[in-house]
Amino acid sequence: MADESPLIRSLRAAVAAAPGDVPLRLHFAELLLAEGRNDEAVAEAAVALQHAPGDENARALMVRAMGLPAAESPAPAVVEPPAPEPTATEAPAPSAPAPSFDWDAAEQQVRDLVGPRFLEDPQAADGDGTAGDAAAWDVDAPGSVRLADVGGMEEVKDRLEAAFLAPMRNPELRRLYGKSLRGGLLLYGPPGCGKTFIARAVAGELGASFLTVSLSDVLDMWIGASEKNIHDIFETARRQAPCVVFLDELDALGAKRSRTHHSGLRNVVNQLLTELDGIASGAGNEGVFVLAATNVPWDVDIALRRPGRLDRTLLVLPPDAAAREAILRYHLRERPIEAVDLGKLVKATEDFSGADLAHVCETAAEAALLDSARSGSVRLITTKDLLGAAKQIKPSTEPWFAAARNVAMFANEGGLYDDLLAHLKRKRKL
Repeated sequence: MADESPLIRSLRAAVAAAPGDVPLRLHFAELLLAEGRNDEAVAEAAVALQHAPGDENARALMVRAMGLPAAESPAPAVVEPPAPEPTATEAPAPSAPAPSFDWDAAEQQVRDLVGPRFLEDPQAADGDGTAGDAAAWDVDAPGSVRLADVGGMEEVKDRLEAAFLAPMRNPELRRLYGKSLRGGLLLYGPPGCGKTFIARAVAGELGASFLTVSLSDVLDMWIGASEKNIHDIFETARRQAPCVVFLDELDALGAKRSRTHHSGLRNVVNQLLTELDGIASGAGNEGVFVLAATNVPWDVDIALRRPGRLDRTLLVLPPDAAAREAILRYHLRERPIEAVDLGKLVKATEDFSGADLAHVCETAAEAALLDSARSGSVRLITTKDLLGAAKQIKPSTEPWFAAARNVAMFANEGGLYDDLLAHLKRKRKL
C-alpha cells in the first residue's frame, strides 16, 4: 500500500519470505493493530493459528483485533496444586466448565480475509489430465510486452527486427518476395538472461497469442501419448493463429537422438520435426511462429536446426550496461532505498545475468532488513549494501562461458557459433 510506513512494508516482505515464522507474523499483526488496521491484524492472526493452532498469543491477539469481550478469550493456564485423590467412598467433584473461544464466529469474520492454504489440483478441477485434454493447453492472449520494454540489448533487438520481425510486419513485401508467414528462431545463451522475456516481447510485437511448451507438458507414461500431446499443442496453435509457440529448454524436448537411449524421447523428437514441417496439417503452419530457447544448443538434435525449421539463431548475452541499469531500477522500485549510485553498481555487476541482478537486490534488502529488526528502527538500503551483495555473488554466467568456449572453438560446424566466438574475442576469453 502506498500509505504504509517503511517498517510495515519491510515486515510484510519478511512475513512473505518466511510464512511459517509465527512470532514474526504476530509481531507484524501487533503493529497493524496498533495502527488501527484491525481486519488485517485478524487475517495475520488467523494465518498464525493455521500454522500453530494452540498458540495462546495468537488467540489473544485475534480476540483483541476482533473487539470481542475479554470473557470470551481463552482463560490463561494456571498451575493448580494437585488435588487429593478421592477415596473409594467419595465421588470426584465436577469441574467448572472453562470459557471457550467462539471459533465459528471468528471463522465467519475472517472467511473473506484469508484464502485457502491449499489449492485444488487443477487437473482434478478442470479435467482428468489425460492426453488431448483441451484445458491442458493454456494459450495466453496477445500481451502488452514489447521489445521497447526490454532494457538495453540493442544488438539483440536489431537482429530480431532484421531477421524475424520485419518480414512478418510487411505482408506486401512478404508476398512480393514469396516469403511464407512461418518461421523458427532459436534463442541461446547463459541461463537467466531473459530469453523467455524476449520471446514474449516478440509475441507482443506480432500481436500473436503465446503458448509455452516444456518437457513436463509433453511427456506421458502411456505409449504414444507424448507424441499426441505434441500434435495437440500445434493444432491448438494453428487454431489460435497468429500464435507464437515457445519451446522452453529445447535441449530437453529435442535432445540429440543419437544420444537418446529411450525410444519414447526419440519419438517425441520425430513428432516435433513432423509438426515443425506442418506435414500433419493440410494448412501447414501458416501464422504459427516457433521460438525456442536453450542454454546448451550443442545438445539439440541437428535436424531441428535445418533450413525451414529453427533455422535462425540468436545469441542472448548477459545484459549490457543499459539493460543492467533498467533491471536494477525495476527490482529496487518498491524497496526503501537511499542515495543509490546506480553507475557504481552497474560497473560492479558486469557479466551478471538478470537473475543475478535480482539476487543482488534481494541480498541487499535482507541485510538492511536484518539490521532494522535488530535495532528496532528502519534502515534504508544504501549503495554500500548493494555493492557488498554484488561482491558476495559470483556471476552465474561464468561456468556457461567456460563450457561454451570449447564448443565454439572446436565444434563450430557451419559457423553456428560465430556470434559466440566474436563475443569471446571481444571479452578476450579466447
